Amino acid sequence: MNLETISTQADQLWLVILSTLTNPNTYAQVSIVLFVYLLAFWLARKIRNAVGLTHYEPDSSAHPMRKLAYRVGYLVYPLIALITLKVIIETVHNAGFSTWLLDTALTIAVLLFYYSMIRVLVVNTIAAKLFKWVGLPILLLHLTGSLSTVIVALEDISLTLGNVNITAYGVVRVLIFGAVLFWLGRASNSFGKDIIRKQESIDIRTREVFSKLFEVAVFCIIALLLLNVMGINLTALAVFGGAVGVGLGLGLQSIASNFISGIIILLDRSLTVGDFVEMDDGSKGFVREFRMRYTVLETYDGKDILVPNEKFISNLMVNWTHKDPKQRYRVDFSVPYATDIRSMVEFIKVAVAEHPSVISGPDVPFEERPDCEIDSFGDSGVNMFVEFWMEGIDDGKNRVGGDLMLIIFETLRENGIEIPFPQREVRILNEETFSVKSSN
Repeated sequence: MNLETISTQADQLWLVILSTLTNPNTYAQVSIVLFVYLLAFWLARKIRNAVGLTHYEPDSSAHPMRKLAYRVGYLVYPLIALITLKVIIETVHNAGFSTWLLDTALTIAVLLFYYSMIRVLVVNTIAAKLFKWVGLPILLLHLTGSLSTVIVALEDISLTLGNVNITAYGVVRVLIFGAVLFWLGRASNSFGKDIIRKQESIDIRTREVFSKLFEVAVFCIIALLLLNVMGINLTALAVFGGAVGVGLGLGLQSIASNFISGIIILLDRSLTVGDFVEMDDGSKGFVREFRMRYTVLETYDGKDILVPNEKFISNLMVNWTHKDPKQRYRVDFSVPYATDIRSMVEFIKVAVAEHPSVISGPDVPFEERPDCEIDSFGDSGVNMFVEFWMEGIDDGKNRVGGDLMLIIFETLRENGIEIPFPQREVRILNEETFSVKSSN
């Protein structure tokens, strides 16, 4: 290409730009685009202010559908602009006028609407970047009509392995749709489980069952869609499905056992979220979450114990809060033999009953009120104990036992009672011999 050709093309481009700028139709289309976006902004503002779900921002404890409705409110503006532009373009095109500028504005509106959807609906940072840097170029190629050319070019890049033909387009399609389906599965699973767990009219065990079944259903649907995208014939899988099923049954029997055990636990109501359990191996904690394979126990020091579900079925388990959250505990202490036990017992009961976590009062049954009794006669004093009932577990955040030991110690000291400690009496049988050896 020589200088004369470049000069000619530049002159032609300038003539096109000049004719475009001097054409009244261009300014009419610019005016239409500005009017459409101003109208869309005004209508979107009116709609968001009129609808309570999109006007008031929900708090963190709101229903998931309420949060989704508020976020969707941000899509009203680009959606109205997109629909209005499309209607005007069809009208102007049918009237026989040029719509090249309106078509460009429509393409930009579609891209902006797609970007707004990513910003509003996609919370995960990695997924948002994937949709932006991969989805936007693909959408732009589709809107400009160049996507088919790119697909043909990718299909020409192929590799044959036996009877299998692998193309670059097939690999790219599987990667893109696989990533989208994986994100869609995780997002829909989390969103669906949040909705199920917000149903206060259903008891918590039934909600956990529905949540687990929903998780399995989403996993199966995503797996089937991914197989379809990969071009695998699902009918052919049925031929060797029986053999594969037997192999999986033998190799994954532990996983299957844990999954079935989790369903049984939820159905027989032996365990629920919030229960405090103690396993036969000594591990204990609060049940925080049921998963397909394991149950999460949270200890008092913030650690999560992942217990396989089948252990709750086959091993011994103590559920401290299965039927009644009230528990009885005991605090031991000693007093000297010279103590007036009868009077001491009464003021210890009163002191213990004043703790806010201890169940006490005239309306409480007698057997559940704080009680102080003699346990045994020790070497240094009388061994006493205090029994009390409380709501929940005496550990972690509720250190009631430690508080009561301090209360008992302070109460005894206020009443002039010393807690005895082991004492030994040493007697010297031959004092004269001891004195001579000491002087030497």
